[in-house]
Amino acid sequence: GATINMDGTAIMQGVATVFIAQVYGLDLSVADYLMVILTATLASVGTAGVPGVGLIMLAMVLQQVGLPVEGIGLIIGVDRLLDMTRTAVNVTGDAMVSCVVAKSEGDFDEDVFYDKEAGKKLEEL
Repeated sequence: GATINMDGTAIMQGVATVFIAQVYGLDLSVADYLMVILTATLASVGTAGVPGVGLIMLAMVLQQVGLPVEGIGLIIGVDRLLDMTRTAVNVTGDAMVSCVVAKSEGDFDEDVFYDKEAGKKLEEL
């Protein structure tokens, strides 16, 4: 289930698609935006959890709305920074979902969660 909740990947693909369309001076219709949302969401579910794979899935999203795949070259230079940000968003989303599921199942220990001493080194206690 870890590859299903890839929010950062879906967000990046949508933003990158709109950016590339603007650079090429192409207008996207409402149907194109809906197709970007659908394709980016499905691509983020199927994306492997390896660095840099978001660019490969971006090619699929660009082709779906008729944008040139060569536009990926515009963001490939900064993709490492984008990849780290995507990962942070993905991990945060996964942590939030695990807390919600634990709470709904009654396995969320609020005493440990709100413990002010948690995370301190033994020397500090």
